[in-house]
Amino acid sequence: MSKKMIDVLASFVCVLILCSFVSAYSMNEKAQGNKIERKIIYNKNKRSITLSWSSFGSSGNYIIIRGGSRLASESVLVGSTSKLIFTDNKPNADKYENYYKVTRNDMTIIISLENQIFGDNMYFYDRKYEKAETARNEINSHFGSVGLGGANGEWTTKRQAYYFKPNINGQTYDSGGSGSASSTEANAIELGFYSHIGGLGKLPSDVKLGAIFTRPHLSGGANATCTFWRSVENVEVMRDFSWTVSQSTSARRLLIKSTSKYISDIGDTNFWGSGGFIADTHYTTNRPNWGGQQQWYTRNTIFPLGSGNMGGSYNMVWQGCVNQPQENESNTSISTTPIIREKPFLFIDKDGDYKVFVPAWQKDRLGVSWSATDMGKGEIQDLLRHWYVTKEGDTNVEINSALKAGKNIFFTPGHYSLDAPIQVNRKDAILLGAGIASVTLEPTEKNTWGCVYADDKDGIIIAGLLMDSFNSTTYQIRIGNEGANTSHAVNPILFSDITCRVGGVQSKNIQIQVSMQINSNNVVGDHFWLWRADHGSQKGGDARWTRDRCKNGLIVKGNDVTLYALFVEHFQEYEVLWLGERGKTYFFQNEPPYDAPNQKSWSSQGGSVDGYAAFKVANTVKEHHTTGMGSYAVFTGTDGNVNKKNGFEIPNSPNVKLEKMCITRFAGSGNIQNVINSTGGSTATGTKRVALYNNKEGTQPFDEEFVLPNRESYPSYISMEK
Repeated sequence: MSKKMIDVLASFVCVLILCSFVSAYSMNEKAQGNKIERKIIYNKNKRSITLSWSSFGSSGNYIIIRGGSRLASESVLVGSTSKLIFTDNKPNADKYENYYKVTRNDMTIIISLENQIFGDNMYFYDRKYEKAETARNEINSHFGSVGLGGANGEWTTKRQAYYFKPNINGQTYDSGGSGSASSTEANAIELGFYSHIGGLGKLPSDVKLGAIFTRPHLSGGANATCTFWRSVENVEVMRDFSWTVSQSTSARRLLIKSTSKYISDIGDTNFWGSGGFIADTHYTTNRPNWGGQQQWYTRNTIFPLGSGNMGGSYNMVWQGCVNQPQENESNTSISTTPIIREKPFLFIDKDGDYKVFVPAWQKDRLGVSWSATDMGKGEIQDLLRHWYVTKEGDTNVEINSALKAGKNIFFTPGHYSLDAPIQVNRKDAILLGAGIASVTLEPTEKNTWGCVYADDKDGIIIAGLLMDSFNSTTYQIRIGNEGANTSHAVNPILFSDITCRVGGVQSKNIQIQVSMQINSNNVVGDHFWLWRADHGSQKGGDARWTRDRCKNGLIVKGNDVTLYALFVEHFQEYEVLWLGERGKTYFFQNEPPYDAPNQKSWSSQGGSVDGYAAFKVANTVKEHHTTGMGSYAVFTGTDGNVNKKNGFEIPNSPNVKLEKMCITRFAGSGNIQNVINSTGGSTATGTKRVALYNNKEGTQPFDEEFVLPNRESYPSYISMEK
C-alpha cells in the first residue's frame, strides 16, 4: 500500500472514531433536513453487499470505510465513488459484521443491515472487533450526556437498548476493575432510565460483562425509590451486580458470578429502595443482600448454599428458588412456581441470523429454565420471517396491519404514538418490547379507548411494554372482551414486564376508568407495575387529584388468573378489584394515593368506610388465594385527616385465603386503620402483620355493585371484535 493511501486510511480512521456516535436512519426515510436516505442490500448468492444513499456534502467523491462493527477498533478503506451507489464484492463473511461509513467533506453516515432492521435506538456490540471497554464507555457516555442519570431522566421520551454479541476465543466485555460496582475502580456499566441490556447468546454465559450499576439520583445518591424503568437479561456478570432499583425494573435470565450487595454504597445516608423483580437467575459464588429494600420479589433463582436472611424490611417473597431464606415474618418462601412461561428474548443463532426464543410453559418449577449447555425448552422463531420489527414513528396502522398479516411484533426502543389501540386478535400472537418501548396515547380526542386490546385467544404474549396516557381513555390495556369465557388452560395468555402509567408526563387533564382489565381466563402475569403517578414533570399538589384521574389499577374478571410480582399504586378507588374465581397472586405491593384532599372525597362502600382497600376480593368470589402482601400509608397531600380503614378486604368464605399481610406507615399523618376486614391493628402504633386470614371473624365488607366499563366505551370508529 502506498504512503499516500496509508495517510488517507489513517485520516479516515480518525473520522471513524469521531463519528462513532453519528445517528443513522432507516432505509425508508427520505432526505429532509439533515436526514439522509440510505439502503443496504445483501446478495446471498454473490456474497456481495450494495449500498445506496441520497446526496450529501458539497463536492468530491464519497469515501467508503468498512468495519466489523459500529465501533470497531480497526477499519479498512474499501473504495470511493462519485455515484450514490457502491458494491462491496468482498465483505466480511457474516452479513451483520459489515458496518460502512460513507464520508464526503466533513459529513459521515453509517450504513449497516442491523441499523436498517432495528433503527437508531438499538446499539450492538461485538467483542470480536471492539476493545473490552468500548461498550461500557459508550453506555456510560449516554448515561452522563442525555440526563438519564438525573431526575429529568424520569420523563424523557428517549429509549435505548444495548445488545451484546456472544464472546469468542475466551474474550469478555470486562475491561477489568475491582470493588463494588458503585466505585470508580470497578469500571462498571451504569444503566440509566429507559435502558435495556441484552445478551445475544443462547445462554447467559455467552456474553460476559464485568460489573453493572444503577445509580440512585435522590438524597445524595442514597434513595433508589425513583430508580425506575430499566432492565437487563441473558448475560453473565463476572464481578459485581449492584442493581439499586425500585419498581418497573426487571432482571432476568442472568448468571451472576459475584455480587457484593444489592443496595450500593455511595451517598451520605442509609440506602433504601421500594422493591424490584428478579427471575430465572443463578448466583454461583455469593448470596446477595437486599438490605435497604422495603420489599422484593424473587422467582426461580438459584443461590449458593445457605438459608439465612438476605435483607429486606417488610415483604420479601422467594418463589421456586434454590437455597432461599428461611420463612419468617418478612420473608415468604414458596417451594415452586405453579405455572410459568419465561419472557421471549432476541438472540443470534448458529446460522448467524437473528431469532426470537419463545420459552415453553412449565408447571411446578424449581430453579432456572436453562442450564450451562441448554437454553431450555421452547420455540425458535426467525426474526425476519415471523416478525415485524417496528421503528420509532410507526403507528397503530402499520402495527395492526402486520398483526393481521400473521406477524409478531418486535418493538425497538421508542415512543409510539397511537391513534387507535393495538389490536392483538389472533392465537399465539406476540408483542415484545425492547428498551422499555412505550405505546402512548397522544393528547388528541381520537383514541378514547386505550393502548392495547388483546382478544380472548390462546397463547397471546405481551411483554416489555410501557403503556402511557396523554389522553382520557376507558382502559390502558384490556385482555379479552366483556363476555370472555373460553378456557385457555392448555395454552394460557402471558403478560411479562408490563408497566401502565397514569400521569407524570402530560399537562392536560386525563381521566381513565381502569388501567388494566383482565376478562380472559387462564392469564398469567409475570411482573406488573400499574402506577398512577405520585410525582411527575408537571406541577403536583392539589392539582394532581383532579388532573390525573384513574379509578382502578387492575380489575380481574377472568377465572384461574395467576399473577407474580404485582405492584399497584396510588389509584383513586380499589387499586385491585378481583371478581374472578380461583385467582392467585404471589407478592403484592401498594401505596395508597398520596393526594386524596379530604376523607369525604375518598370513602368507599357508599361513603361509610374511610378510603378504599388496596386489594379487594368481591363478596361474590368463592375461591381465591394470595400470599405476600404489603400496603404502606403515605398520606402526604391531604388535609391531614385522611385514613384508610382496611388494607385488604375479602369475603369471609372458607376457600378465600390471604397470607402474610403487612401494613405500615412511611409518611404523612394518616393511617391504615386495620390490616384486613377491620382486624389486625392500625399503623398508628407501628407495623402490623397478619399471617393468615381465612374465614375469620372480621367484618365482611358491604355487598357492593361495581360499575365496570362496557361496550359503549368502545370508540365508534373502530370495531374491537374483528
